[in-house]
Amino acid sequence: MLPGRRPLPPGMAADVSAHATTIVAITCADGVLMGGDRRATMGNLIAQRDIEKVFAADAYSLVGMAGTAGFGLEMLRLFQVELEHYEKIEGTMLSLEGKANRLATMVRNNLGAAMQGLAVVPLFAGFDVDAKSVDKAGRIFSFDVAGGVYEERGYDSIGSGSLFAKSSMKKRYKPGITTADAVKVAVEALYDAADDDTATGGPDLLRNIFPVIMTATVEGTHRYTDEEIRAVAETVIAERAENPGA
Repeated sequence: MLPGRRPLPPGMAADVSAHATTIVAITCADGVLMGGDRRATMGNLIAQRDIEKVFAADAYSLVGMAGTAGFGLEMLRLFQVELEHYEKIEGTMLSLEGKANRLATMVRNNLGAAMQGLAVVPLFAGFDVDAKSVDKAGRIFSFDVAGGVYEERGYDSIGSGSLFAKSSMKKRYKPGITTADAVKVAVEALYDAADDDTATGGPDLLRNIFPVIMTATVEGTHRYTDEEIRAVAETVIAERAENPGA
């Protein structure tokens, strides 16, 4: 039942399942933030407008995914269960590097499906409880389809809109950024990604659909409400109305 253990028929299968994008992560003064848009696409169609791709992996870490939605959501749920199981059995949490390595193994186990177009690429971030200082506790890990794991500095993004999201964060990010400012940077990055990438959905004021934004700090994980993100999105949109080129 584990991802990668099921045989697949030969050929490409990329268009038979919904695909999810775009995820961003930013380290901030008191931890780390992760955000994701809400659109899933199937070819040239919008498969779902309000899918959620960012979750709390455990009390101090966050995980998001881009790629084949069905496999990705299964992988993240299994990852959550494995972290909870380890903590119950051992009486302590895995280190942040240990969590990232376990997720890398799960990605590697999906390599067969990835070669047939059903790739899943996660983004993992968390508050390192073993860090020497709070300002260095926020850490981000990216992956490739072969299971390689890489620690990122400052910010990162995955998914089809990642090029545009990274370009946006590159201009807005500053080391030691506050959590409130990081929320705006994340929403703006997802807005920029949606502006140029058809697979990324921007804030939808009519349907009340907004990016999922979560943080991991010394106090644990926290998800911002739609009302809070709506206020940030309206500020970003108003600023772009005055200065479209930002």
